[in-house]
Amino acid sequence: MAGVSTKEIKNRIRSMESTRQITKAMQMVAASKLRRAQAQVASSRPYFEILYAAIHEIAESNSDFSSPYLVERKGKKTAHIVISGDRGLAGGYNSNVLKLALSKMEDQEVIVLPIGKKTADFFKSREIPMLTASYTEAAAVSLGDCFTVAKDLCKRYLNGEFDRVYVTYTRFVSVLSQNPESLQLLPLVRREDVPENSRKSDILYEPSCEEVFETIIPEYLGGVLYGALCESRAAEQAARQSAMDSATQNADDMIADLSLKFNRARQAAITQEITEIVAGQ
Repeated sequence: MAGVSTKEIKNRIRSMESTRQITKAMQMVAASKLRRAQAQVASSRPYFEILYAAIHEIAESNSDFSSPYLVERKGKKTAHIVISGDRGLAGGYNSNVLKLALSKMEDQEVIVLPIGKKTADFFKSREIPMLTASYTEAAAVSLGDCFTVAKDLCKRYLNGEFDRVYVTYTRFVSVLSQNPESLQLLPLVRREDVPENSRKSDILYEPSCEEVFETIIPEYLGGVLYGALCESRAAEQAARQSAMDSATQNADDMIADLSLKFNRARQAAITQEITEIVAGQ
């Protein structure tokens, strides 16, 4: 701070105090939104788990069961649903999930369904084709939208428009931990670790296993998408809360450092004035 006046230091302190007020307010807002997002995550999981269990029970208990949703295709055309946030100031939340999505698209013919403004801007700048731009605002995507997307994806998949469907999102682990993940939605992958004696089931499906399975798949995908969206929202708010908490602490440290330098500068100025007065006498 050599050559900087006490007035300039004081102005910097005021500026940092204003910044601290903003980051503290954003931290409190993120904490409030995080509580609601965590409640959504907890409420969405049972629905997904029941559908998941029903689908795998049908697929694994019938050895002669076949479905286009279970057939691996040799083509490389893939559809990627990528969920990010609409705003920044959330640490590495957006960049981490977008980097993971981009790495999964190597050596593939890709089409993207973006959920979140950051996703739309990211892939638009790279001229990667988008399936639709109707869901670029993540905050506005509802449960009904997730089921609409799932039904449309299933229809396009059965028509052969793409050979695989992935969803890339951020899983909420805790306030301090959020992990970007990519899941293959279609075709469904049968679990190989199920014992043979547990593959048979006494459950009877009407009118048939195949018809029940075909009906459940869009519902299952809709539940997965909504669950991924809830996880991503909670992860975003947790990342933003953590980032704003760090910013607030940094602002406190800078204010303390500037205050110390202000006091030293003022003391030096007073000492110099006293010295000049004594020398003048």
